Amino acid sequence: MGYSLENHIKAVLDAYDIIDEQGVGTENDHRPDFLFPGIDAYRKASTGDCCLTMLGAKSSCKDRWRQVLAEANKIPRKHLLTLEPSISEPQTDQMKASGLQLVVPQSIHETYAGAQRTWLWSVRGFLSEVLERQERYRSRGL
Repeated sequence: MGYSLENHIKAVLDAYDIIDEQGVGTENDHRPDFLFPGIDAYRKASTGDCCLTMLGAKSSCKDRWRQVLAEANKIPRKHLLTLEPSISEPQTDQMKASGLQLVVPQSIHETYAGAQRTWLWSVRGFLSEVLERQERYRSRGL
């Protein structure tokens, strides 16, 4: 199911003309599911570069969400897209404290508690952020 989710995400990214690379090796050969705008930009960038983004994709999180934290050291805030409804508040609090932003389809937001919903990102919100960063990257002439 994981590759199916990645294929669907890739189709959405392509529809929005978002530049990305899938499964490319970063530090210690970790392989984020999606790296924006790509590995060349990642290698040239300094830690915390505002144009870099990474996205992990997990149909269900359980404790596997922690794997995403090590996948791109230059990007302090990671993103994880999941289809899992109603993750517990303690677990989303741990994600938030670890610098992980959860991205969930808007239709699933209602399964989360009110406080969680204010923190969750929708897929549309994530795409808007990546497009904005992509424009910043292009304006640098890179």
